This record gives sequence, structure tokens and C-alpha cells, in this order.
Amino acid sequence: MDFEFTPQQEAFRAEVRAWLHRNLPSDLCIDDPMDERIAPNREVFEKRRAWQRELAGAGWVGLSWPKEYGGRQASLLEQIIFDEEYFRARAPILPGYSGVGLLGPTLMQWGSEEQKKTYLPRILPGDDIWCQGYSEPGAGSDLASLQTRAELKGDYFVVNGQKVWTSGAQFADKMFLLARTDPDAPKHKGISYLLLDDMHSPGVDVRPLVVMNGHHHFNEVFFYNVRIPRENLVGPMNEGWKVAVTTLAFERGIAGGGGHSSQVRRLAELAHRFTIAGRQAWDYEWVRQGLAQFMIECEAAKYTRLRSLTRRLKGLPPGPEGSILKLYGSELGVRIAGFASEMLGGYALLGEATEAVPDAPRWLQRVLSSRQYTIAGGTSEIQKNILGERQLGLPK
Repeated sequence: MDFEFTPQQEAFRAEVRAWLHRNLPSDLCIDDPMDERIAPNREVFEKRRAWQRELAGAGWVGLSWPKEYGGRQASLLEQIIFDEEYFRARAPILPGYSGVGLLGPTLMQWGSEEQKKTYLPRILPGDDIWCQGYSEPGAGSDLASLQTRAELKGDYFVVNGQKVWTSGAQFADKMFLLARTDPDAPKHKGISYLLLDDMHSPGVDVRPLVVMNGHHHFNEVFFYNVRIPRENLVGPMNEGWKVAVTTLAFERGIAGGGGHSSQVRRLAELAHRFTIAGRQAWDYEWVRQGLAQFMIECEAAKYTRLRSLTRRLKGLPPGPEGSILKLYGSELGVRIAGFASEMLGGYALLGEATEAVPDAPRWLQRVLSSRQYTIAGGTSEIQKNILGERQLGLPK
């Protein structure tokens, strides 16, 4: 396998790096973007929306989208290079990530020409911010058990029910959602994929869910006789599960995540200045061995991503790497957070910078937030089932 980039790809990397250096506002930079993937307040949200608009104007949003929909039709490697440089620059996750990465590609595959014409042009510049209405109180990992109803009455679907863990709903303009349109059908049938044009429609009630670190990423969303026009049905009626799986495939593609190596490198820097019982943390064998083991595991994850990339470049169907990375990456994040709290002690529980640990709030967020990634996007248990049944041939 050739791990080198071509001169053209390195030139593209240099172009991206230079543009970000010139244009990325310093007040938007974040150490761990995934921990603040949703803006903490309206002011920050609007700054990030303006940043997305500037990025889109320069042609950096939706790189892999077809040119006819406003993208560059860039290669997969170019998209990966851009993502590497974007996160190296500590840039924030875009407020329109659900539209750019999930709904947009799904509409290209399943949407009507009118839907593509109406919605796609407004996604890249962040004119419309979308949220995803999938999970429900009794239908998270078992999504097909959803109970939100959509009854077709004339030219409208009338929607009643509840969604939960809806990221960014407090800022979203619109929602793509799943609802049961045939309650008597088997659970993977009778589901339809709908587009809610206005999150402020009569009958839509968004209620915040504040997590233990104080962030408001999630929401409950209730629907009381909400009317959605019939033309906002994506794909065939009662066959929305097929459309939903398309969206989930795109979501899985961005859920493996990275960023662990930067956390480990920062902990190594701290270990050279932080003291434990009067000795530099680096002098303790358990600290050095722990950091070395984490870097080994980060490299293993890196090459697993490269194996997945190789399959995609060869046009092969997805392999087990997606579930491996989701399972391994989320569990690794929990162990790194545990190590940080062990090495830093009480400093890992401080919400303010200190002389000993200037970025103490970062480690507080890791300790409080890391566990959620073993649940979001498919629990560790679900990933183990997928690997056991589909890759190892184990019984259900």
C-alpha cells in the first residue's frame, strides 16, 4: 500500500491550510470540536453560520457534492485532506452538518426533482439548518420500533408523536423525520420519510435536554397535529426505511471520528510540566506506558480508517471497518478520559483554567462527555452484534 500523497494532493493540502490560516477567526477555534458540535448559544451559532456561508462562498462546503448541486465534485481523497486540515486548524463543526452530510446526499439519491431544486441550494451556505428526527423514547438503537404517526389527510400528513436526542433542534429551521404511515405493517414497513419545512410550525414543541456537562446539545421534540404537505414525502410512501438506511449509511461514515491522537499528545505535553506528589508526571512509568499505549491504539485506528478508505477507492462495498471504528473509537475515548482524570487528579474536574493545567475545562468535558459516544450513533452493544453476526457468523 502506498501511503504517500501525490504532488497534486499535497498542493491541494497547502491551499486548504493557507486559506484556513488566512480566514478562520480565532474566536471560533475549539480544542475538541465534537464536544461542542452544537453551538452553546444563539450568538455563537450565528457566528458559525456566517463562517459556513464564507466557507461555502469559497467552495469549501460540500466538496464531494456534484457540481450541478453546488459542490466541486472533489475526489474522496481531497475531501479527506480537507477534513484533516480543517480539524488540525481547530475549526468548529458547521451548524449545517446534518444537511451537508446527511440530508443532501440522501435527497440526491431519493428526492424528486422539485425537492432537489427547492432544498439543495440552501444547504451548503447554511441558509437552511436541518435537524434529524429519528430517535424516540422507545426507539433508539431499535429505530424501526418508532411510534410517531403521520396520517395522510388530503394533501397533508398530520403528524403526532415525539422525538428525542434531537441534536441542534433549538437552532434548526427544518427537520427530516421518520413517521409511521401504516401502523398495521411490520415494523420495518409502513414508515415514511418526511420533510418538515418549519420548526416553528403550529404544534411543534422543542424542549431542551441539558446534559451533565451543562451543554444543551439535545432536545425532545413533540408533534401535536403538525401538518406536512404531501409533496414533502421523500421516496415511496411506507418505504421510508430504505431512505432512512441511506441517511444512516452517510451518518455511519462520519461517526467513527478521530481526534484521540491530539488529546494524547496534549496529555504528553502536560505530563512534562504537571507534578504528581512532587515529581514530574512523565517520571512515572505508568504515565509513560499509558500514553505510549494510547498512541499505539490511535495508530491502529488510523490504519483501520485507511483500510476502509482503500475499499471505497476501489469501489468495493463497505466492510466491517465502520463498526470497528465506531466501537473501538468510542471505547478508546472513555479510556483516555479515565487516564486524564487519573493523571491530573482534581484538576480534571475544574471548569476554569489554572496555572498547573491551563486547559483544565477541556479535561472536565472529556471526563463528563466521553461516555455518550458509546451510545450515540449506535451503541457499543449494537456494534458488537453487527460484527459478531455479519462478520464472524455468530448466532443472533
